[in-house]
Amino acid sequence: MKILLDRPRCEGHGLCEEAAPDLMHLDEDGELVIDVDEVGEADARAASAAARVCPVAALRIG
Repeated sequence: MKILLDRPRCEGHGLCEEAAPDLMHLDEDGELVIDVDEVGEADARAASAAARVCPVAALRIG
């Protein structure tokens, strides 16, 4: 499972980072950085929550 980011759509709200801080973060420029290549079973719930809370639907889990 991967976290897929639609970078042009991302507005840097940071709600995803709050939902899954071990998987992603906003850098010093406010750009989202995905910290993992693959999401394991242990982090699947957090990854799904991050995608759900994005107000502009910039994240998908695939």
